[in-house]
Amino acid sequence: MKLLEYQAKEQLKRFGITTPMGGVARTPKEAADWVRAHGPAAIKAQVPIGGRGKAGGIAVVKTPEEAEREAERILTLDIKGYPVSVLWCEQAVPDAEEWYLGVTLDRANRSLVLMLSAAGGMEIEEVADTAPEKIAKFWPHAWRGVASYDARGLVLDALRHDTPERWERRGKLMSALTPTILALYAAARDLDAVTCEINPLMITADGSVIAADAKIEIDESALYRHESLHRELAAEGGGSLVDSDPFEREARKRNLTYVHLDGYVGCIGNGAGLVMNTLDLVKQHGGEPANFLDVGGGASSDKVKNALEMVLMDEKVRGIFINIFGGITRCDEVARGIIQARDELHITKPLVVRMTGTQEEEGRKLLREAGIVPGTSAAEAAEAIVSLTRNA
Repeated sequence: MKLLEYQAKEQLKRFGITTPMGGVARTPKEAADWVRAHGPAAIKAQVPIGGRGKAGGIAVVKTPEEAEREAERILTLDIKGYPVSVLWCEQAVPDAEEWYLGVTLDRANRSLVLMLSAAGGMEIEEVADTAPEKIAKFWPHAWRGVASYDARGLVLDALRHDTPERWERRGKLMSALTPTILALYAAARDLDAVTCEINPLMITADGSVIAADAKIEIDESALYRHESLHRELAAEGGGSLVDSDPFEREARKRNLTYVHLDGYVGCIGNGAGLVMNTLDLVKQHGGEPANFLDVGGGASSDKVKNALEMVLMDEKVRGIFINIFGGITRCDEVARGIIQARDELHITKPLVVRMTGTQEEEGRKLLREAGIVPGTSAAEAAEAIVSLTRNA
C-alpha cells in the first residue's frame, strides 16, 4: 500500500517528525484559496511515484493567481501512468541543507536497513550509482532496534565522505539528526513499512530538521494489522489512496496473486515457487517477464480465463507462458480450460504451455490439436515463448 506524500507526512507527524504546513487541493480555486490564506507555497502533484519535478508536477508560486494557473496545469498531467487528481499546497521551506534519510527492506540481509546521505534532493539510486560511499548504512537488530549511539554513528559515517566544513559541525549535526533517525525507524516498524523515506530532509540554519518530502509503502502482507488506517486514508483521501500500480489494483479485485513487472512475456503458473522458477527461466533464455501470476490450486477454465484477461491488460505483453504442475489437478482438464479461455477471449498472441503431472500426455495432445504450443520441459517452453516474442 503506497501512501501519497501528504498521507505519509501525516503518519510521520504522529512520531514527532516536523513537516511543513500544508493543505490538500483538488481544484485550482482551492489551491488559490490556500495560497491566499497562507502565502507563497509549493504546489505538488500527489502521485505514488518519483520524478514529479522532472515531469512538471511541482511548482513554486507566490500569489493566488499563480497558484490557480499552476494548479490548473498540474491537474492535467499524467505522470508515468498516474493522472493527477490531488494537489498538496505546502509552505516553502527556507534555504537549508538537503539530506536523505530512509528505512527500507534489505532482502539479502533479511533486515531493515537505515540509510543516511548528505547528498539529499537527488534520487538515491543515482547517488548509489555515482557515489555509493556517500550513503551511510546501518542494519538494526530486529529485537534491539536502534539506539541513540547507533543513530549518531550513522551521522558520522555519512559525514566521513562529505565536506570538511560539515565534518567540523558533526556534533551539532548529530544532535539535530538523531531524534529524526530514531523517529523514522519507529514509524517504519510500527507501520510495517517496506519503504519509509524522507528526501529531502532539510536542516535549517537554526538546526531545525524538516521533512520536505515523504514516501511510505506498507507491506501488503501486513495490511490486516492496519485495516483502520487503510479505511481512514481511503475515506479521507476521497479515493486518492493508492494500493499499488493500476494492474496490481485490478488483480486484487479479481482475487489474483499478481505482481506487475517491466517485461513483455506474460507468466502464469500454479504455485508461487513454480511461478518464480518460470520468471527465472524466461530471463535465462533472454526474455523479460511482464508479471508474476499464481492461479493457486486447480486451474479451471474460469480461473485460467481470469488470469489470461489480467495478463493481457498490459499492452506490453507480446505472448504468454503458462507453467502448470498437475498434482491433484489433471492436465487434460487444465488444457481444456486453457483452450476454452483462449477461444472466448479471442487471443491471437503466442501462447506456450508447459504441463507435467497427471494426464500430461492427454493434455499436450489437446493443446497441439488446438494449435497451442506445448512444452515437454519448462526450459523448452521458456525458450519457445522467448523466441516467439523477442521480435513481436
